[in-house]
Amino acid sequence: MNLARKNIQEISPYIAGKPIAETKRELGLKKVIKLASNENPLGTSPKAVKAIKRCLKELNRYPDSNSFYLKKRIAAGLKVIPSSIVVGNGSDELIDIIIKTFVEEGENVVTGDATFLEYDIISKVYAREVIKAPLKDFRFDLAGIREKINSKTKLVFIANPNNPTGTYVTKSELEKFLSGLPDNVIVVMDEAYDIFIDVDDYPKGADYIGKNNIIVLKTFSKAYGLAGLRVGFAVAAEKFAAFMEKARQPFNVNLLAQEAALAALDDKAFLNKTRKIVLKGKKYLYGAFDRMGLKYIPSVTNFILVDLKKDGVTVFKDLLKQGVIVRDMQQYGLKNFIRVTIGTAAENKKFIAALKKVL
Repeated sequence: MNLARKNIQEISPYIAGKPIAETKRELGLKKVIKLASNENPLGTSPKAVKAIKRCLKELNRYPDSNSFYLKKRIAAGLKVIPSSIVVGNGSDELIDIIIKTFVEEGENVVTGDATFLEYDIISKVYAREVIKAPLKDFRFDLAGIREKINSKTKLVFIANPNNPTGTYVTKSELEKFLSGLPDNVIVVMDEAYDIFIDVDDYPKGADYIGKNNIIVLKTFSKAYGLAGLRVGFAVAAEKFAAFMEKARQPFNVNLLAQEAALAALDDKAFLNKTRKIVLKGKKYLYGAFDRMGLKYIPSVTNFILVDLKKDGVTVFKDLLKQGVIVRDMQQYGLKNFIRVTIGTAAENKKFIAALKKVL
């Protein structure tokens, strides 16, 4: 007898990027590079590492449940009040908090059809309907999303830049979309990759808080190199943040994560070095793909979506045997694609060499 709720039984769980240790163990490999989960190729901020070491002796104590100092530091950088910040155990938990805070039974969530999978998965955990608008040229089609919004819509999720396509919506597109949007609709702008932006017409979601029903999500997992500690934050109008705090679990962000995030915010040199290596690596990979005759989606992030014109899962498995982990896109409905994270110069060269071999 299956006692799980029916909607849970029907969910397809999130498939994470394959770990390095698992690949080594399964295939008997000694050297493996991972370009699958959009992690920082340089590792972790040195200042964050020092901060972690300093507070190791305090692990017998519970962390600050309110993340007071981290909120204060984030708020100062964004020029908002601390009570408009909600800190979470990565963006995943914040998405969970937002859905359970705002979406009533019978209401729905609208998003794109090839975007971060957790919008769909977490909504379905709470048995909330998800309506998807097709992407247009691998970009969020805000006009199409507008057409999907109905009287039961409560949340709209827009990943900007979008994962897994690496594309973005422009400032003019966003402002046109927000104009005249129903008062009962909340727009969640997921800006996990905003630090890698290298274009001029990108809209900063925080600029629209107070003018529209906007919640902005940001993370320390990517550019700051803290994926293993799980820490992110939401920025919203104070009234929205207060409701989210009611739904948040106490002690949801651990001590090491809070201290590391605080230190990472001050490590501008590490952030600048990360941006530089990603932008340089992106140009190298574009050139390599062009020479190989492979089409790719121009990206404003630290990853690139590549069209192989053949089964992406097969190529993914063949690359594993070469000691290279990328991400197949089957779960996103993009069967002939892989997504590759931009790595160090050496990692990028190894990936291209392996890709040439398996193709």
